[in-house]
Amino acid sequence: MTTPSEFFRSKLQYEIDVMDVADGMSAGELVLVDTRRRASWDHAHIPGALHMPSAEIITAAPHHIPLGSNVVVYSWGPGCNGSTVGALAFAELKYPVREMLGGIEYWIRNGLPVETADGLISREVDPLVRAYDRP
Repeated sequence: MTTPSEFFRSKLQYEIDVMDVADGMSAGELVLVDTRRRASWDHAHIPGALHMPSAEIITAAPHHIPLGSNVVVYSWGPGCNGSTVGALAFAELKYPVREMLGGIEYWIRNGLPVETADGLISREVDPLVRAYDRP
């Protein structure tokens, strides 16, 4: 039987916060993958992310992402399981993979930039989501 501490320790191996993703991206430590549909990607996506819809990961990932890369997947937000489906596909391919908690919704709510047809934009930080400033 799994203890509560074992459960939460395990969970932390497979999930990552948006601010940790932003830090990891700037340090070049991870490959961020947007698992949403083309229309969602075109609407707005995280700069530097790769677009790879969940249904395409099994065939596309080996051609675009070296095995062993630290992959982080995201979808829209907490009400969408697209990143879970994408994470499963990467895990089945034996990639180290984590899900970004909150998806692009919480990325935006943290005031982090997204890329749109009009260029990079950032929204004001939602103080209920992020109560601190990045150094």
